[in-house]
Amino acid sequence: MSESRGISRIKGFADLFPPESDAFTRMEACGRDIFTRYGFAELRTPLLEFTGLFQRSIGAETDVVQKEMYTFPDRKGRSVTLRPEATAGVMRACIEAGLADGRGGPQRFFTMGPMFRYERPQKGRMRQFHQINCECLGTESPFADAELIAMLWRFLAALGIRGLTLKLNSLGCATCRPAYMEALRRYLAGVDQNALCEDCRRRAGSNPLRVLDCKHEGCRRLTEGAPRLIDHNCPDCKRHFDTVLELLAQQGISAEIDHRLVRGLDYYCRTTFEVVSGHIGAQTAVAGGGRYDGLTAQLGGPDAPGVGFACGMERLALLLPEVAPARPDCFLVAPDEAGRVQTFALAEALRKLGLACELEYAGGSFKSLMRKAARSSARYCCIIGPDEAAEGRVTLRDMENGEQATLPQAEAPARLADLCAKTPSSPNHNG
Repeated sequence: MSESRGISRIKGFADLFPPESDAFTRMEACGRDIFTRYGFAELRTPLLEFTGLFQRSIGAETDVVQKEMYTFPDRKGRSVTLRPEATAGVMRACIEAGLADGRGGPQRFFTMGPMFRYERPQKGRMRQFHQINCECLGTESPFADAELIAMLWRFLAALGIRGLTLKLNSLGCATCRPAYMEALRRYLAGVDQNALCEDCRRRAGSNPLRVLDCKHEGCRRLTEGAPRLIDHNCPDCKRHFDTVLELLAQQGISAEIDHRLVRGLDYYCRTTFEVVSGHIGAQTAVAGGGRYDGLTAQLGGPDAPGVGFACGMERLALLLPEVAPARPDCFLVAPDEAGRVQTFALAEALRKLGLACELEYAGGSFKSLMRKAARSSARYCCIIGPDEAAEGRVTLRDMENGEQATLPQAEAPARLADLCAKTPSSPNHNG
């Protein structure tokens, strides 16, 4: 007889139990609250797309497409990919739905969910990771850029995250960037190629902007004197960027200009930004995005401007202030079957009034049942012993001060609802 073998989770994929899952729920709820105030609606897109979508949007020469995507043939031999980011799927959905031409005004959507990249698992970044994305499609106004960044800043503040830095850059446009790219290629051709890392030697010809973003110390030293994108901006791009900075300053949002900030995806232009933290190790970015005018045309749709951002939820979770775990309003116990039938009915009545209740299914001694009630952290405990069951009554115990009273079961739901409204639970009352 062969020994059975357990099935474990795949490396880089995590099971999220409380309190980690509670943090994700909190971020999602906060995002829905903030984003809807700015006119953004939730869009849910598929996890699986045709591979060509990401090759055309992200860029065939990027590290994401070259090295990190989960790509495989389906049963018809078509190449499909688990989404490595959200923007391309949102653009594809808007094009298919006829929403990308901007004729009905800007389209504003947010998405939440898992993304997939085959890379080395690290703190705050797994192979299945989660993002919150916001996209504003159909306007080239710098006011849209500033509003999106202000919304992101408000969202992070609402989560209670502090000590963040906003970094900004302007990547120029199709008019001014070609001249910059040529200047950058000439500069890179003049440095010691052997001193560049293997990736940057390849990028220098195919995607030179990514050399500026390399984290290898040797590559960073070699590119310290590289031409700056912002110095090559055309007048329109300069006005656009200056307006964004002015609007953010008006709201008290300070930004640091980072000439190395180019982002990792080919579709960005003009405004690009990241929010970074010094408290989560080497991978400092917790959110980032920018303008992607021309992306919809690149995907076969109308030529519509757009701007968006993504937040890495695992990294945000590392920065969230600790919150006391949720505690039930009431824990219901009964030592025998007759009492448990009645606690079941009482629990349902309490839940209908909006109270959070937990029910002890097993019997036992009164002492053991009260230990379970204490471990539940509930504010109150409802006890239906043999006498209470026979009389249709319930004993209500305050778990913080030990006071208790016996009352008819029919009166208990309203009484408990009133008590919970008047005396909100204090966190960690039993240590």
